[in-house]
Amino acid sequence: MKRALVSVSDKTNLVPFVQGLVDNGYEIVSTGGTKRVLDEAGVKTISIEDVTHFPEILDGRVKTLNPYVHGGLLARRELPEHMATLKKLNITPIDLVCVNLYPFKQTIEQADVKLADAIENIDIGGPSMVRSAAKNYRDVTIVVDQADYDRVLAEIKNQGTTTLATRAQLAAKAFRHTAAYDALIAQYLTKQNGLEDPEKLTLTWDLKETMRYGENSHQKAWLYEDALPKSYSVLAAKQLHGKKLSYNNIKDADEALRCIREFDEPTVVAMKHMNPCGIGRGANLEQAWDRAYEADPVSIFGGVIALNRQVDLATAEKMHKIFLEIVIAPGFDDDAYAVLAKKKNIRLLTVDFSKKDEEPRHEVVSVMGGLLMQEQDVLTEDYHDWKCVTKAQPSEDQLKALMFAWKAVKHAKSNAIVVANGDRTLGVGEGQPNRIDSLKIAVKHAGDDIDDRTVMASDAFFPFGDCVEYAGQHGIKAVVQPGGSIRDQESIDMANKYGIAMVTTGVRHFRH
Repeated sequence: MKRALVSVSDKTNLVPFVQGLVDNGYEIVSTGGTKRVLDEAGVKTISIEDVTHFPEILDGRVKTLNPYVHGGLLARRELPEHMATLKKLNITPIDLVCVNLYPFKQTIEQADVKLADAIENIDIGGPSMVRSAAKNYRDVTIVVDQADYDRVLAEIKNQGTTTLATRAQLAAKAFRHTAAYDALIAQYLTKQNGLEDPEKLTLTWDLKETMRYGENSHQKAWLYEDALPKSYSVLAAKQLHGKKLSYNNIKDADEALRCIREFDEPTVVAMKHMNPCGIGRGANLEQAWDRAYEADPVSIFGGVIALNRQVDLATAEKMHKIFLEIVIAPGFDDDAYAVLAKKKNIRLLTVDFSKKDEEPRHEVVSVMGGLLMQEQDVLTEDYHDWKCVTKAQPSEDQLKALMFAWKAVKHAKSNAIVVANGDRTLGVGEGQPNRIDSLKIAVKHAGDDIDDRTVMASDAFFPFGDCVEYAGQHGIKAVVQPGGSIRDQESIDMANKYGIAMVTTGVRHFRH
């Protein structure tokens, strides 16, 4: 008779799976709560103590760490000396292991979790059994995922055992399972110790979706989600309507969410190819939309729109007039949704904006042969802390407009320039190899909208006085920039020449 060892934390679909094993000639060894569930269901089991000849001790911390278990798992059936050892020591081979682990992830996801509770939910015996079975997959079937129950049972019913190919695949999954489990434990304890630069970086993600393709149709792509996901994320968004998001859609929507997070008043962000083409704010959402649209009526076509208020009918009717890829918001009024959903392919998403200030996560970017990791750029700034370096002093209204432009420029690719007033962006220049070209693009977009209210933000300092001179020649009245160039004085002198009020923040916001 073949033997299976079953010890699971999540007992979903357990009984029919184990009953199927019994029906196909397996005897069942089980532990603790798993054994109670099986016994209550009328499935005959053998207690783990009857196998180990030793009681569970230390509140269940030690029960399967025993040669009668691991000898039965690790013995190579094709080696006579291994089988002779089992016979000599009266160890029964174990042919199948069904184990899932203590709910460590679910425990640490609780808002008020205590360290002691987290520690008690670190499984030791379970991963040990999984690893032993997976190492010896030529002889042992390891099952860690309920999704594999039917496949395993079908093979056992049809041919008496699982195939070697299946066992190999299940073994690889088992090691991924324990690796991810240990990664979460390592992350949690590393954070508890306040260590920011561990010598080993342990990250784990769960496959959320196999994409149709990547940035281009010839590239394969996959979407993975952080094993400890956050609510304020495009991956956590609820899609109400439209086609599935593409690889590029997800990147654009992510950038739109990063940007809209900056603003508290009713605001609309139009994102195109991961750059803001228009940002508007107003007394209400409709007014904010009008201003975002006016910022760049050409580029917004086919854009991704993020709004930080529930979408109302008036705003929806205006958005419906143009082609948009995605609209993402805290929610949609019923009549607003009905209007937007008339278009078959537009994606309508909701995200929990109440979670936008959750603890910032680190972000990683792949490079050939490795990755870069950094904190997200979510620095909270106050324009009262800025330093005026020119003879002209900015008014309170100018400072508010400068703060609006400063928040916007954080989300344009460097070298980035934003020309704006207090209500909306007028022109955005980004991604150019030199700053003056970005400024020229922004000024060109702003065109005749530049007036006495117009301000400019630069994501990094001016290396020369040319940008400030160009700004002055085109009517810009106030400038915010980090400062810190060895030629700062050139820019200050140029600002004084044109009567520009210039403030420095001491902080730059490159976004490569």
